[in-house]
Amino acid sequence: MADTDALYAVSPLDGRYSSRTAPLSPYASEAALMRARVRVEVEYLVALADLEATPLELDLEEREHLRGLYKHFAEEDARLIKKLETEGHGEFEATNHDVKAVEYFIRHELPADSDASAWIHFGLTSEDVNNLAHRLLVRDAVDEVLLPELYEVRDALAEMAREHRDLPMLARTHGQPATPTTFGKEMAVYASRLARATGRIRRATDDLRGKLGGASGTYAAHHAAYPEVDWPAFAREFVEDGLDLGFEPLTTQVNPCDDLATLFDAFRGANDVLLDLDLDVWLYVSDRYLGQEAVEGETGSSTMPHKVNPIDFENSEGNLSKANSDLTFLADYVTTSRLQRDLSDSTVKRNIGAAFAHCLIGYTKAAAGLEKVVPTEQVMREDLESTPEIIGEAVQTILRREGQADAYEQVKAVTRGKDVTIEDFREMFDDLDVDEDVREELLALTPTDYVGVADGLVDDLE
Repeated sequence: MADTDALYAVSPLDGRYSSRTAPLSPYASEAALMRARVRVEVEYLVALADLEATPLELDLEEREHLRGLYKHFAEEDARLIKKLETEGHGEFEATNHDVKAVEYFIRHELPADSDASAWIHFGLTSEDVNNLAHRLLVRDAVDEVLLPELYEVRDALAEMAREHRDLPMLARTHGQPATPTTFGKEMAVYASRLARATGRIRRATDDLRGKLGGASGTYAAHHAAYPEVDWPAFAREFVEDGLDLGFEPLTTQVNPCDDLATLFDAFRGANDVLLDLDLDVWLYVSDRYLGQEAVEGETGSSTMPHKVNPIDFENSEGNLSKANSDLTFLADYVTTSRLQRDLSDSTVKRNIGAAFAHCLIGYTKAAAGLEKVVPTEQVMREDLESTPEIIGEAVQTILRREGQADAYEQVKAVTRGKDVTIEDFREMFDDLDVDEDVREELLALTPTDYVGVADGLVDDLE
């Protein structure tokens, strides 16, 4: 889409964010779906030619020509298919049917003396072509665009975790000061979660399953024409070996789409991790634990010139929330149909690309935000030193070790709801009935050192 056209786009995905969503165009556009349908039809035609039962023969030149229809699919090819659907072309009347238009396109591109025309779309229903085409596109969109972006975010988090593994930071539970952690360990948590989430996406993508069973999943037309052929075996070989997809043997006219639902749910899981990250980083910026590099010429506020807003994380949050809403809808919708088939799923599946586009924006924005933030060690340390009550947990735990059953209550009396100083603790330690080595142990406690083995936990990152 030209830049001027983007100003009039109905969706921001093709308008304001068109440059960010462009990498998905080869997998999520109408032209991409056309190309994938041509691929399925052509490879199916070649598979029929390899079947001994059929009289169809395709020599090497014919096969190369046919495969060139999708390998070198161009804009003019997409426009011709659209014309065959809406207006007709030459001997072909308008189909008002997108898959039939693809069939006519292949017939149009065959040499005049070819005998292959009668075998295009032989015994198939549109869903045989569509379910395979959609999965080819979804698989490639995940492999080529979405997972690489997620891996980039995961790697950025892992790098931050290792770099700042020993940087102490006040933790907050219920929004209140809590046992300190390190900034690196917190980033490691997100890197680890995202690694598991991308693993689920990888497994779900590898388990995409296609069907090729005819109008109601019974191979009825195929069997009527050639009852001696083992059509389920043919279909399995075509889907698994020809298209490198899993095979779904038991279907109605439609593929049940449980595989797509699993994939959409896996993406929601990854998005939830990043939504959690977006919220936490936003709060870290608010608390000045993280500083942001100002972009030259950028405006943070129309009225407050000083502002550097965490806009990347806010934008990521909004787009990932929208993506999850779309993915939930898709997962719920595509797994249902009226008896053997209704057409409502066709228009719904055209929105898979939109859900993926919101994911992509969310991922790239999160990555951009992480590139700009820098931990402010001084602020973190000052916050720790001004909150000495957080060592209370360590104090009561050490006293419990020494056999003092009321240790919790002793510390609570000194700290809860009060402005506590480190001197208050020292006075408490002076009054304790403990050995001197224990007293020295307690006196050595400081908020900045009370981080357990946080830095070592980062080593658990793979």
